[in-house]
Amino acid sequence: MTRKASKKILFIEDDTVTRDLFLKGLKNKGFDVIGSGNGFDGIQQAQEHLPDLVICDVMMPQMDGYDVLTTLRQDPLTAVIPFIFLTGSNTKACIRKGMELGADDYLTKPSTIDELLRAIATRLQKQAVLQRWCVTKSQQAPNPVPTGETLPPTSPKSIFPCIPRLQEIFDFIEANYHQGITLCDVAEAVGYSPAYLTNRVAKLTGETVNGWIVKRRMAGARFLLQNGNQTVEYIAKALGYQSVCHFSRQFRQHHGLPPDTWRKAHPVVDPDTNPGEEQRVHSEFVCK
Repeated sequence: MTRKASKKILFIEDDTVTRDLFLKGLKNKGFDVIGSGNGFDGIQQAQEHLPDLVICDVMMPQMDGYDVLTTLRQDPLTAVIPFIFLTGSNTKACIRKGMELGADDYLTKPSTIDELLRAIATRLQKQAVLQRWCVTKSQQAPNPVPTGETLPPTSPKSIFPCIPRLQEIFDFIEANYHQGITLCDVAEAVGYSPAYLTNRVAKLTGETVNGWIVKRRMAGARFLLQNGNQTVEYIAKALGYQSVCHFSRQFRQHHGLPPDTWRKAHPVVDPDTNPGEEQRVHSEFVCK
């Protein structure tokens, strides 16, 4: 039987005692560990070994942890490696700066090896989910269209930008937007605080999490309005709205017209030729 390869962890810490202590603890837990005593060497080690995860101190001479993270995020080979800060500073400003630069987690000293292991397990699990998603997508090659033929209408294309670091967030919204989810639901699902998640998404997209939820609901609303004769009340409930008035008001804010008026102003597509989105939302709604 082939032995499963150990996960490779790079630990960047200028304090020798702290570095050796955690390296020993991680090695005893079966990880393949790499130690580095400064930021410059840590970057070289990351680029050479491409570890599965990086743990880095913030306050280091010559090059601090913020510079290390910035450099790694700018290199395509190391940009998606999960990154955890471990530092003695627990000020709100320091934590926020690290998160805004793209850190995946932030542990303050003193931390136990068990706390570090839990943080590592969470990040590696999320990375594995993202990798499986990427593999699945890459294997879903579209069928070629014969010359002279066109594809029939399909459900709306994804409204979300292609940002791998936010993919699990967008995937959760896509799977649950019709169930009345909120920022807190998304944050809990992906393992971040609502405040950090809001900053992370806004920094990379210019839009809030709640904004993306509404955008996805509006895309679903347009599709349902054009592809069937369901009532506005039905569509509102199918998209997770508790109040048809709330749905109608939000729709008007985004489109300048009430739902029924908007539907009359746009051609109706035959739902028999384009059943995907309507059937999916309808079946999930009636099964609630």
